[in-house]
Amino acid sequence: MDAIAQIDGSPGGLDALMGQVSALLQARQAHPARSVVLVPYAQLMPQARKAWARAVPGGFVPRFETTMNWARGQGGARGGFVPGPLDLCLDAGRDLLTAQALLAQAGLGERRELLAGRVVEAATQLAALAAAVPPAQRAAWCARLRPVVAVGLDAPDLALELAVARVALEWAGASRYATDCLLDDAVRDEVDCLVVLQGYQAEPLVEAIRVQLGDKAVTLPMVDAPPPGAVALHRASGPEDEAARAAACVLAHLAAGRSPVALAATDRALTRRIRAMLGAQGVRIRDETGWKLSTTRAAAHMMTALRAARHDASSDAVLDWLKHAPAAEAGALQRLEKALRGAGARDWAGAAPVAQAHDDIASLFAQAQAWRGELQRPRALPAWLQALREQLLATGQWPLLAGDAAGEAAIAALRLGDDGRTAQAEWAALPQAARRQTLAEFTGWVTDVLEAASFKPRHPRDEQVVILPFPQMLGQPFAAAVLPGCDETNLPAAPEPAGPWTAGQRIGLGLPPREALEAAQRAAWTQALAVPAVDLLWRAADAAGEPVLPSPLVQQLQLSGAGQPGTDARVPHAVAAAPTARPQPVGDALPLQRLSASAYEDLRRCPYRFFALRQLGLTEVDELDAELDKRDFGTWVHAVLREFHEAMARQPTPAGPQRQALIDSAAQAQTRALGLNDGEFLPFAASWPRVRDGYLTWLDSHESSGAQFSQAEAGRETPLGAVTLVGRLDRIDRMADGEHIVMDYKTESQQTTANRVKSATEDTQLAFYAALLPDDTLQAAYVNIGERETRTYWQKDVVAARDALLDGIQADMAAIAGGAALPALGEGTACDHCAARGLCRKDFW
Repeated sequence: MDAIAQIDGSPGGLDALMGQVSALLQARQAHPARSVVLVPYAQLMPQARKAWARAVPGGFVPRFETTMNWARGQGGARGGFVPGPLDLCLDAGRDLLTAQALLAQAGLGERRELLAGRVVEAATQLAALAAAVPPAQRAAWCARLRPVVAVGLDAPDLALELAVARVALEWAGASRYATDCLLDDAVRDEVDCLVVLQGYQAEPLVEAIRVQLGDKAVTLPMVDAPPPGAVALHRASGPEDEAARAAACVLAHLAAGRSPVALAATDRALTRRIRAMLGAQGVRIRDETGWKLSTTRAAAHMMTALRAARHDASSDAVLDWLKHAPAAEAGALQRLEKALRGAGARDWAGAAPVAQAHDDIASLFAQAQAWRGELQRPRALPAWLQALREQLLATGQWPLLAGDAAGEAAIAALRLGDDGRTAQAEWAALPQAARRQTLAEFTGWVTDVLEAASFKPRHPRDEQVVILPFPQMLGQPFAAAVLPGCDETNLPAAPEPAGPWTAGQRIGLGLPPREALEAAQRAAWTQALAVPAVDLLWRAADAAGEPVLPSPLVQQLQLSGAGQPGTDARVPHAVAAAPTARPQPVGDALPLQRLSASAYEDLRRCPYRFFALRQLGLTEVDELDAELDKRDFGTWVHAVLREFHEAMARQPTPAGPQRQALIDSAAQAQTRALGLNDGEFLPFAASWPRVRDGYLTWLDSHESSGAQFSQAEAGRETPLGAVTLVGRLDRIDRMADGEHIVMDYKTESQQTTANRVKSATEDTQLAFYAALLPDDTLQAAYVNIGERETRTYWQKDVVAARDALLDGIQADMAAIAGGAALPALGEGTACDHCAARGLCRKDFW
C-alpha cells in the first residue's frame, strides 16, 4: 500500500510526516513498539526520532531503522551474522582477497592483482540486487542473469571484461548477506506494520521486504516538488575564489542566525578547502562524508614504511620514511640526507658506500637496513600484518597512530589492533589469506584497503554546519544551504553510472539506468533548493585556466529566472603597504680566501647573491630524484671528452674510424661511471652520434691549425693579494709555437655562446681562466658542442681583458674589506634562476 506525503526541509514538515505515521499505525491497530519505520539513509534516524517525539509526545516509539541497522539488530538477536569464507561481505580487506582467489580459480591467477579491484566493484553493485533475492532463489537468479552479463562482451579483445562480469555475478549470487534475516518469514510475525519512507529511488531490498510483508507494509513518499527558497547565484573566477566565496556565504548565514547550514559535498578537494577555512574561524562542523583514509597522515606512516622496504626503493622514499620514524635519530638523519644529496645517490641501493664512508651515519644506515629487511621476504597476509605492526612499534610510529583518530581508523581498517589476535582468528578461517604474498602484493592490498575506507572526524555537539551530499538533505531541517561545485564537471545533467556495466546490461540486470539516476538527481536538486536560503557557486575556469560552464541544472535555473545574482559575502580588509627594502649587507667580516670564476661572476651580476651564496655559504638543496636534464648531458660530455683526449695523449690515434671507436668507448665508460639511467638518458644518447660526428669533424680542423691537446680538467691556483684565484679548466691546448689556448666546453645554444664573446670585458669566465696561467700571451675560446656541429668562439683581446679583470677583482675585494655595501640589484635575467631570490625578497620590494 502506498500513501502520499509531502515534506519540506523544516522541522514542521518532518513532524507532519511523523503525524501521518502515527495515524497509519492507529488505523491499522499496529503497536508502535512492534512497528518499523525505514528511512532512506542513516543520518535521518535521529531526526525522525526527534520529530516523532515532537509530533507524538509520550507513549511508545516505533523503531526507526535503515535496512542494515535493522538487520544488525535482527541478526544480533539470533546470534549475529558471520559471513562464509567466500562470501561477499562489503569489506575491502576480505573482499579483495576473495576476489583474487576466485580469479585464480577461473584461471586468471596471473592477472588477479590487476582485476581484483574491478571484480569487487562489479560484485558490490550486484550485491544490492542479490541481497533482495531470498537465499533459496539466488541460484536461479544467477542462472537467469548469466546471458545478460555477456551481452556485448563476445569480442576476443573484451575477454577480461567478460571474465570480470562473470566472476562478479557468480560471487554475488553465491554469497549470503547480513540482511538475509529480513527476508525470513519470522519477520512478518514480529512486525505489526512496516512504514517505508521513500527517498529518491526505491531500494531493491526494501521492495522485496515490502512485498514479503504484503498489507503490513505501507510506503510514504518523502519527495515532492516544493517551491524554491531564496536562491543566490555566485560565479567565481576559479577554485580558490570559489572556496573563499563559499566559506564567506556560510559565515554570513551563521552571522544572520541561520543555523544549521548544509554544505554540499560535490567536489571533494573543494569541500576540504572550504572546511579548512571554516575550521580556522572556529565553526563547529559535522562532516558526514569525510575523506579517504588513504589521504590522511596516518596512512602515510604505513605507506612510507612499505615503499621504503622495496628492494629498488629510491633514497627519497627511504628518507621520507625515516622522517616519519621517531626512533631514527634526527641529527644522524640530517647528516645522512646531506651526504646522500651531496653524492647524488638517487637509489638507496647506492647509498651504502656513502653511509659507510661517514662513521656518524653508518649506524643509522645499518638500523634502517635492518628495519627494511624485516619487510622484504614473502609471507601470508596474517604474517604480513604482524610484521607491519612490529615495524611500526620498532620505529616509534605506532604511538603516533594510536593517539590519532585517523590512525585508529587505519589500524582498524587493516586489523592491526588487539595485538593482532582478533585478526589472526579471522584470517585463519579464510583459506585465501594463507597465500604467500610478495611485498609488492601486500603493499597493493594495503593501498586498496585504505583507499576504500573513509575517515570521518568526530562530530561536535550542536554543530553549525553539516557537510553532506545534497541528496541527503532530504528531511533534514536546514536553515540555509551552500552548494559549491555547481559546474558542468562536478554536477553534470546526469550522474555517470558507476561500475563496468553497459546501458544494456544495466537494464537486463535491474540496475538503475542513466535516466533513473538523472531523475533522482533532479529531484534531489529540487529538494535542496527548497531550503529557505540557498547559495549556488561554480567556477568560470578550472585550476589550469580552462573555461568551465555552469552545471546544466544551474543553466536551467537561470533560464527560469528563479535565482538572483549573489553578492560576495567576503569583507575586504585594508592592509597598509609595507614594501620590503632592498637588502644591503656588509661583508667585511666574511672575507673569502679562495675566489672562483663563478663566485666572481656572482659578485658582478648581483653583490647580494655573492654575499648570500659565497660569503654566507648558503646553497640550494640538491634534488635526489631529479630527472636528467641538459646540465647532466653537459657533465657527461665533459667527462667523455676528458677520457677521450687523455687516451689519445697516451696513444695517438689517427682520424677516422679508430677515433670514432675510441670516443664511443669513452662514452660508454662514462655512462656507467656516472650511473646514468638508461631510460632517462635515452634522448641524449639518441643524439650522441650526431654530436660525436660534429665534434670529430671540428677536431680534425682544429688540429690542422697546429693546436695539440695538452691537459683536461686542469686545476689551477694563483695568488692575488689577499685572495687566491682557483679554477678547473676544461681544456688547455698548445700551439706549435708554444702558446697556450684556454678552452671551455659549452653545450648551450650557439647564440648564448656568441653573446658571451661580444664584449671581452663583460665575460668573466675566459678572462678569469686566463689569469690562472702564468703566460704573458695566450688565446682563449669557448667550444660550443651542438647537435648539428661543434664551433669555436674566440675571445678577442683576452690578455687585456684578463688584466682588467685582475684590477677589478683587487678593487672589489678591497671595497668589501673596507665595509662597502653589497646591495641586491634585482635586474635583468640574473634573478630568473637565482638561488638567493627567496632570501633577498625581491618580489616584496
